[in-house]
Amino acid sequence: MSDKHKAQGLLAQFDNPAHLLLAAEKVRDAGYKDFDCHSPFPIHGMDDAMGEKKSKVSLIAGIGAIIGGSSMVALTWWVGEYGYPMIISGKPYFAYQAYFPVVFAIAVLLAAFGSLFGFMSLMKLRFHHPVFYSDRFAKVTDDGFFVSIEATDSQFHEDKTKSFLEEIGGSNVEVLKES
Repeated sequence: MSDKHKAQGLLAQFDNPAHLLLAAEKVRDAGYKDFDCHSPFPIHGMDDAMGEKKSKVSLIAGIGAIIGGSSMVALTWWVGEYGYPMIISGKPYFAYQAYFPVVFAIAVLLAAFGSLFGFMSLMKLRFHHPVFYSDRFAKVTDDGFFVSIEATDSQFHEDKTKSFLEEIGGSNVEVLKES
């Protein structure tokens, strides 16, 4: 069997958000790590049910803001004190009050870039996923609730995982293959 038609994972459909939340807890408790839950809207408590840890994006954004703000303070200080020292209206060379808007703007800009690039790198964003080949998965944008378990999971075994998904209430369990 070629790699192209090898099972890439399993997809199971659930009836409503409550069943999806319970299924996520059961999949997590069974030891699966490489799985995802798909819903047309956010479900409160899903992160905890899936065992997700707190995101590091806020830390990356904070570091970006600190680097941006402190580098602009250093730049404006150097320019005011050494680069182009000018006394304007009797103010000192480094009048930090005048530079606050620029410092704030650069801090926000680097925080935004940190958030964007941190999110993209931590999410390992994939533009090509086997669930997109499922005709049933098109319901996820309207009224479908799904759990997908990747074949890369260490616990994955096609038959055992399929029976497990059926045991926890999954219907229409299908094998995901790239076509």
